[in-house]
Amino acid sequence: VFPLPRVPTHVLRRLYETTMSANVLLGAPRSLRWITHTQAAVSNVCRMQVCSYSKKVAKGKGKGMAKESLKGPEVCKDPVKLTSHAMGVNIYKTGQDPPLKAPQEYPDWLFQLDLGPPKKLTELDPESHSYWKLLRKEHMWRFNRLHKGKKL
Repeated sequence: VFPLPRVPTHVLRRLYETTMSANVLLGAPRSLRWITHTQAAVSNVCRMQVCSYSKKVAKGKGKGMAKESLKGPEVCKDPVKLTSHAMGVNIYKTGQDPPLKAPQEYPDWLFQLDLGPPKKLTELDPESHSYWKLLRKEHMWRFNRLHKGKKL
């Protein structure tokens, strides 16, 4: 027996009234009235609504028709604006990208960030936190590759 989903009381009350009134009019005995009420409640609660929420296929679009592709944001190619503003930082529809400040106004650690490719496990010190973090990550990747498609 599976648990029934929670149904609001006003829905159950209305369902009970309609099934009971139909059973009383038809003259069914009390035990049969409860059975039909329960069956109606279960069928109405477990009924799957089938609505056409998906997009309708437009006529004339077949397999050979080209699909519309999404366009990304416009790319700025102005060299003056690229060197004076932080392009793409503004996330709002209105407004401008913030202008770049002098390097002295930014913290020192910003210019010491490693922007190159991630270091491999052999390049890291075994006593560092990043070594063990990467080792754990690679172990998970290996485990997932080995157990892909297998049920545990």
